[in-house]
Amino acid sequence: QVQLVESGGGLVQPGESLRLSCTASESILRIAAMGWYRQAPGKQRELVAAIASGGSTNYAGSVKGRFTISRDNAKNTVYLQMNSLKPEGTAVYSCNARVLTQTLRVIDYWGQGTQVTVSS
Repeated sequence: QVQLVESGGGLVQPGESLRLSCTASESILRIAAMGWYRQAPGKQRELVAAIASGGSTNYAGSVKGRFTISRDNAKNTVYLQMNSLKPEGTAVYSCNARVLTQTLRVIDYWGQGTQVTVSS
């Protein structure tokens, strides 16, 4: 069981920045991939960014060039640096850890979510 604790959400104005953090209860080197998802009111949850154990990254088209996902293996922490935030970025952001078991079963773990509100 992997526990994920998120922090860093809040209220910002358009154009400002925020950094989200997600700390895992075990070494993230053992986790196949970690990512950030978001869900706005009335919309489906969508992938924002993900980083694999090998370091490769993947971003939603709407955030490319503005958001950066990174990891600190020593701290078991993944970060999402969000720059030039837009009002449409308002959502609950959740951290995900995708674990691949020895029997090749995929298990997803989720954090509790952190609210990001972009408004003037």
